[in-house]
This record gives sequence, structure tokens and C-alpha cells, in this order.
Amino acid sequence: MTKATFDTVIHAPNRLQICALLDTTKELEFQIIKEQLDVSDSVLSKHLKVLEDANYVQLIKKTEFTRQRTWVSLTPKGRKSFKLHLTELKRIIG
Repeated sequence: MTKATFDTVIHAPNRLQICALLDTTKELEFQIIKEQLDVSDSVLSKHLKVLEDANYVQLIKKTEFTRQRTWVSLTPKGRKSFKLHLTELKRIIG
């Protein structure tokens, strides 16, 4: 088993919330995440870019009713890293 580690990429408050939201579902639409975090498009985009660069999330563009929407999902690596980060947080506070 991989050792739990503190993950500075995930730990930033908004990125931690993004991962927590995505961990409970297959994928979420950009707008839903934005509303849940109560942030602007640009703030969310910057956090998603950091997570995407770490290969923790995947962004998929889909056209629905002639409008392009962005859907976000955790990658297997992102899901594993999030779980390990939570384990380490619990160890730290426990």
C-alpha cells in the first residue's frame, strides 16, 4: 500500500473542496463547481489548471443544446492522491 502523504497540490482550500466534490461523483459540470465554491470563472479555471497539470482531474468539453460546457472528473491518480491526503490529514489531527 502507498504511504499517505500531505499533498500540497490538493491542500489549497479551493482545490481540496474541488476534489471532495468530485470524489462523490463520476463528473461535475464546471458551473456547478463554481457555484458550490462561490468563486469566479477565472479563479476556478486556475485551480482546475493546477489539478489538471498534476494529472488529478480531467476536463471534457461537451456540446449540449448548441452550448459548450466543461465537465470535470477526478482521474484515478487524483482519486488516489485525494484519499491519501485525507488519510494523512486524519493522522495529523488524530
